[in-house]
Amino acid sequence: MGKTGRVVGGLIAAAALITAGVIGTASADTAGSGQEVAKGQHKPPKGARATVRVTPNPTTERGQEVTITGDCGGGTGLKSILGGFPDKPALVNIRILKDDPNGFLAKANLAPHIGNGVGPVFVDCGGEAGVTLLVTHV
Repeated sequence: MGKTGRVVGGLIAAAALITAGVIGTASADTAGSGQEVAKGQHKPPKGARATVRVTPNPTTERGQEVTITGDCGGGTGLKSILGGFPDKPALVNIRILKDDPNGFLAKANLAPHIGNGVGPVFVDCGGEAGVTLLVTHV
């Protein structure tokens, strides 16, 4: 497996961990314990603590430029971004403008083949990964 495959595999695994954590937290919160969970009490697992935001979201046209921001959650800095999946990228022309672990900035364009739907945007922050969903209405 090449480096790209390992990175994609790691990002997909991180997304699964985040999803499992969110589902687990929601289950614990609704399990009838009678106690409220303090905001911020539950953290994502180590390796999945980067945050990522895409604006505008939802997007409305093919080729539209989007801004990707976030922080690395303890990682060393923004290394790469993947929008969609390697065989069907949702984002093209990805440009990392600032790789600062405390606040990164990147720009990208929606792929020309993109349609209506929802897809992941992954970030690799050198030891921490993050994912968000991008909604498209084109």
